[in-house]
Amino acid sequence: MKVGVLGIGITKFGERWDQGLRELLLDAQLRALNDAKIDAKQIDTLFTGNMCGDSLSGQLHIGAMAAENLNLDKPSIRVEGACASGSLALRQGVHAITSGEARVAMVSGVEKMTDVSTEQVTTALMGAGDEELEGFNGLTFPGLYALLANAYMHKYKLKRETLAKVSVKSHFHGARNPYAQYQNEITVDTVINSPMVADPLTLFDCSPITDGAASVILVSEEIAKKAGVEVYITGSGLANDSLSLARRKSLTRIDASFVAREKAFNQAGITPKEVDFAEVHDCFSIAEILAVEGLGLAKEGEAGKLYDSKQTYFDGDMPINTSGGLKACGHPIGATGVKQAVEAVQQLRGEAKERQVKGAGIGVTHNVGGSGATVCVHVFKKVK
Repeated sequence: MKVGVLGIGITKFGERWDQGLRELLLDAQLRALNDAKIDAKQIDTLFTGNMCGDSLSGQLHIGAMAAENLNLDKPSIRVEGACASGSLALRQGVHAITSGEARVAMVSGVEKMTDVSTEQVTTALMGAGDEELEGFNGLTFPGLYALLANAYMHKYKLKRETLAKVSVKSHFHGARNPYAQYQNEITVDTVINSPMVADPLTLFDCSPITDGAASVILVSEEIAKKAGVEVYITGSGLANDSLSLARRKSLTRIDASFVAREKAFNQAGITPKEVDFAEVHDCFSIAEILAVEGLGLAKEGEAGKLYDSKQTYFDGDMPINTSGGLKACGHPIGATGVKQAVEAVQQLRGEAKERQVKGAGIGVTHNVGGSGATVCVHVFKKVK
């Protein structure tokens, strides 16, 4: 499979009081069109990832909004898969191209989260979990991931300082990303001594509430070759598990990550050893540890070694979340999966500047919905 990425666009992530949901989406769409150097009329279909448009912005029917923004009457669909909405939209775009249904597809993700109270956001996000088994009993996502963290730290003796190094690395990269919500470096002490959210996770172990949008334009291999496209999506994998942690086989691994990775890597014809960098779903620091192992970039129980030896920095042996990840770049739910794609393309094009991975040829994105109920993995490859 080879689907070309013709253009990318991303807004600044953060508390965007200057733009609403529609404006954020339009901003990313226009940036992608400008990067692709095409007219909107050339788009055959649109897919837009969004989770909470209704509960946080009072706006549904976002597929129609995406088309209206560009004055198009082409097929346009909103895609929802909790925090994996963006990557699911990307997968739909890939399928539209590979099936022959479309030759040019615009894939976007958008979320506006900061206009309401933290309580409203927390309630909306809990819709990604099991409402009856978890929500009704008072659990929120920090609590769910704290359960995973405690189980993992107990089984594999992961040190608290090592877990904190995940966020330290993310902020290091975020400080070098002009689109990131947080562009400041932090220390291990900053993480450990920040306010407790759900033991052992403190404030700096958690991704923030964020506004933002991202967009990519996918094209057929034929068009890509004519346009001299350098970056292709060569693998796409999707897997699911139970909504609730109570029904999981294990609390120290995300099974769906292993399955989605195998599907995507097999399709792309690669092994974990060939991956040059990865953008993974670090909604909480422990989630990044689990993601790295799920992608086969470290053995189960051993991901912490990569952080202790600083191998996950952009100039290390296994760069992880060079964008700053969800932690530092921000986590506008529906946009995250598409943002990961934008970062992958920037790295493979050699446009990441201060956080550029030297000689990057293959990148992977890993996006999770809920506490691991949905996982979507994509493989990006630079083709000379």
